[in-house]
Amino acid sequence: MRTLISLFVCCMAAGAAQANDPPAAAHGAPAKAEAPKGELAKAAEAAKAGAAKPDAKADAKADSGKAGPVVVKQTAAAQLAAQRAKEGESEAELSAKIEVRLAAMRANQASRAAAAAKARKTAELQRQREQANAVAMASVAAATPAAPVFAHSNTWSYDGETGPANWGKINPGWTKCGAGNRQSPIDLRDGMKVDLEQIAFDYRSSGFNVIDNGHTIQVGVGLGNYITVQNRTYELQQFHFHRPSEEKINGRGTEMVVHLVHKDGEGNIAVVAVLLERGAANGMIQTVWNNLPLEKNQAVTPVVALDVNDILPKKRDYFTFMGSLTQPPCTEGVLWLVMKQPMPASPAQMALFSRLYPLNARPVQPGGGRVVKESN
Repeated sequence: MRTLISLFVCCMAAGAAQANDPPAAAHGAPAKAEAPKGELAKAAEAAKAGAAKPDAKADAKADSGKAGPVVVKQTAAAQLAAQRAKEGESEAELSAKIEVRLAAMRANQASRAAAAAKARKTAELQRQREQANAVAMASVAAATPAAPVFAHSNTWSYDGETGPANWGKINPGWTKCGAGNRQSPIDLRDGMKVDLEQIAFDYRSSGFNVIDNGHTIQVGVGLGNYITVQNRTYELQQFHFHRPSEEKINGRGTEMVVHLVHKDGEGNIAVVAVLLERGAANGMIQTVWNNLPLEKNQAVTPVVALDVNDILPKKRDYFTFMGSLTQPPCTEGVLWLVMKQPMPASPAQMALFSRLYPLNARPVQPGGGRVVKESN
């Protein structure tokens, strides 16, 4: 279109120029300004070429205008694809992190579940053990007699719940019976043989009384019966009997023993023990048996006299050690003097006592490293 317009303009310009010039035949001279036809053709071509240049630019611009949106669309598509690819990578990375986190959480849950299961199993095993222990303890408790529970009491015996094994529990004042370390009787073994001083006996005939105190036959004597040993003088308070003998010499006891209990002015106690074995009748013992009370804890005071010398052996060698009373309260600090030579008593005399007290002897107690001396 622009080319046609340019050609039209050029033709109009050429026509105007020809009209302004006089014809050559009228002036009688050849027309100098008239361009030859070849030049006119060149001008037309030049004009056409000039008009063609803007069209080329326009066409280029038009082509450029047509190609621009396509490039923009391709660029936008590439950017969108790149963005989507990046988002895909980010999503994949996030998915991987989430999967790792979920795996960790699942592992943690599994660990907690395993720990909880283990704890439950442990608790169940502990419960079963406790239940088994309770059953075992109940069985033992059912099979074992219940330990006696004592109130404050003065009741004791030589067997059963109030026997020697429980003396220390019966009365708070008798704790030495269970916890003392110088208790009597003991087994006299490996005594140190030395020249012991002789015991000075100063016994004489005197009045007496007899009582069956529920534990033994006890004989109280009148005043004026003494022993002297280790520079101390002790007065005889009473004597009583045990069956079998409480003391043993090298593991051997006798059928009975008589304990003669003395006390000095300061309250110190010394006990002379005379072992009794079967033999001839003993006159002093028979005097006591002749005056036995008919009821327990009722003393009998005979009108006859009693000579305690009749119970002493002729040979006065002895063992000595520190011990205790052999019945509650088991007081310690007692000087023991055990005669080495036994005295005889008839089988009938021993049988009579055994009808009253077949067993009234405390078991042998631990020596506890005590020094035991004996006469050479």
